[in-house]
Amino acid sequence: MSQSQPIARIFALFQNLGTLALLAIAFPFNCIVVFISLLWNFFSRPFQKPVVFNPNAKNILIAGTRMTKTLQLARSFHAAGHRAIVVDTEKYWLSGNQYSNAVAASYTVPDPSKDLEGYVKTLHAIAIKEKIDFFIPVAIFAVIYYDLQGKPPLPNDVEFFHFDADVTKMLDDKFAFAQRARSFSLSVPKSFLITNPEQVLNFDFTNEKNKYILKSIPYDQVRRLDLTKLPCDTQSQTAAFVKSLPISEENPWIMQEFIPGKEYCTHSTVRDGETRMYCCCESSAFQVNYENVDKPKIMEWTSHFAKELGRTGQLSFDFIEAEDGTPYAIECNPRTHSAITMFYNHSGVADAYLDKKPLAEPLQPLPNSKPTYWLYHELWRLNEIRSSKQLQTWVRNILQGKDAIFELSDPLPFLMVHHWQIPLLLLDNLRRLKGWIRIDFNIGELIE
Repeated sequence: MSQSQPIARIFALFQNLGTLALLAIAFPFNCIVVFISLLWNFFSRPFQKPVVFNPNAKNILIAGTRMTKTLQLARSFHAAGHRAIVVDTEKYWLSGNQYSNAVAASYTVPDPSKDLEGYVKTLHAIAIKEKIDFFIPVAIFAVIYYDLQGKPPLPNDVEFFHFDADVTKMLDDKFAFAQRARSFSLSVPKSFLITNPEQVLNFDFTNEKNKYILKSIPYDQVRRLDLTKLPCDTQSQTAAFVKSLPISEENPWIMQEFIPGKEYCTHSTVRDGETRMYCCCESSAFQVNYENVDKPKIMEWTSHFAKELGRTGQLSFDFIEAEDGTPYAIECNPRTHSAITMFYNHSGVADAYLDKKPLAEPLQPLPNSKPTYWLYHELWRLNEIRSSKQLQTWVRNILQGKDAIFELSDPLPFLMVHHWQIPLLLLDNLRRLKGWIRIDFNIGELIE
């Protein structure tokens, strides 16, 4: 055991205990809010609108229970009279979103990245039992949800709202995506595939206008936030940084031009190349605040890409808008974006996914839609406030926005995510004396 291991374990002990203590302090306040909401719902039930009856109701399976975007999709389908069933890996049996009144049933499956055969078998059984009509994979399920032959793991009569295996792999590969976008005559930063550190060390940066950054092509939840600019101040610093990264043929990276500008993220729901649902927000490395913005050039870029691709699925793009207004797509995630929480009050979401009739124009968040945030993230940020201006901004975000999890008519997930799901994950880390980098209430995970 190295000398650093006992220190790390002691840190993990206090980190987990301290966080559990803070959540315990917040617990009674959360309980009061949820209890009042439940009372309100009980006494106002006679005056509420009846549950929507949909003669064409479908059974919708949504994979990724622990995530707020899954909860939002479940609520949108439920509000339209459909039946939402959620599923997640066995690690997340504790997901608080399963207690939503929009969720008809909740299941767990083996982790497909560890037991693909068991995952396929279990998911297939759930589909038969619940008579699933429609499947939307979220999170890891959007990348690894095929069987061993690259085929969907559900019965043939289930409609998959997702790209096939080859397109998913291409979109999730930052370098392959950049090449495809360039073939569509769309703007992307200069990019180079890196499989050996020497490729970076031998690269001639002399005539480059902008610096470059390195990003892992396989998802790396820790290093994805590292935006170290290359080259560094000295050659030795560059070499030290590059050689510290796990770059290899089996673990390729992309060296991408860093274009100065403003960051944006988008979500597109696409059917046969038609963009049926779209939103755009200002972005950052760790995004937990969403407010719709009007960026016509970015919308045109995403619609053009979707039309050229001509497939059905969900596209989440990250953009840099350069100083001249040109949008450069820096990567694409072929799955649901958390920005979809801005559609919390839109009645057309279910039809955007299910209806095959063309739309006059893509659905966007309603004009009266409030920006969404996660209250417990915002409370955590209080310790980062250093000025009255920052405090005013924080207060304004709370007063003008809406918590993405809390709904007056469906309050239990707000209690169960924060005081069941996350505490049990913390207790498991405490048992193993394992630390974490941050808590992401948005996706319901501890980032380790």
